[in-house]
Amino acid sequence: MSSTSQRMLQEADLTVRRQAKYGRRKRLNQVALTLSLAAMAFGVFWLIWILWETIRLGVSGLNVALFMEMTPPPNDGGGLANAIFGSATMVLLATLVGTPIGVMAGVYLAEYDPRGWLARTTRFVNDILLSAPSIVIGLFVYAVVVVRFKSFSGYAGVVALALLVIPVVIRTTENMLVLVPSSLREAAYALGTPKWKVIIRITLRAAQAGVITGVLLAVARIAGETAPLLFTALNNQFWNADLSKPMASLPVTIFKFAMSPYENWQQLAWAGVFLITMAVLALNILARLLTRQK
Repeated sequence: MSSTSQRMLQEADLTVRRQAKYGRRKRLNQVALTLSLAAMAFGVFWLIWILWETIRLGVSGLNVALFMEMTPPPNDGGGLANAIFGSATMVLLATLVGTPIGVMAGVYLAEYDPRGWLARTTRFVNDILLSAPSIVIGLFVYAVVVVRFKSFSGYAGVVALALLVIPVVIRTTENMLVLVPSSLREAAYALGTPKWKVIIRITLRAAQAGVITGVLLAVARIAGETAPLLFTALNNQFWNADLSKPMASLPVTIFKFAMSPYENWQQLAWAGVFLITMAVLALNILARLLTRQK
């Protein structure tokens, strides 16, 4: 057999092998794609079902009294005004406390000492806080604050929620600052700009959409937290603006009313679920829009 014929046979054999390999990869890709679509459909199915039940059962409880009246006794009319006020107050204060701490820690990790032992330790602790169940944070604040002062209070609830805000903001701030090109910093340093001014005027401004997104996601996380508030702020059946006393919150009220046998409480619980779901959904959509614009 001539060398030309041998070469042609080798090329034909190589082509057959390539086609067989391509066929196996194509079948594997189809299987993986099918499983991925099935997993997505499974998750979307439950999400749509949850949203449908929330809207169906929650919209019927929406009325003016829901936002104007306090939580009622069993089998009586009322609303969730005190719970809405308590949740809004504690979430707002926790965000105001946790955001500056998280942003400053993220700036330190990204700009000042990204590879030092303190930065490594901080990231390790931050990862633990991110993955820790919120009830653990609630028990910690209960032991440190509630037991020491011998009283449940809105302040303890603010501390617990702030501890949930901080790790989210730290991680987001650090990641967004790392994405800022080094050429921007170098150009500013070449003009004689101090480091603190470079961070404030250039890097933070360039990463502000991502940082704000992290803050919004942290707020969305703490808005529906129940476990930390059960051990810290507890609950209050009446209107209370004094943070040194037990304070009502929407998640705890929902938990209490949903477990009750009274129809009016269950209806208020579904209305509260609808309010929290819509608020969290709005915050997540806003965060996505800010990221997309950036």
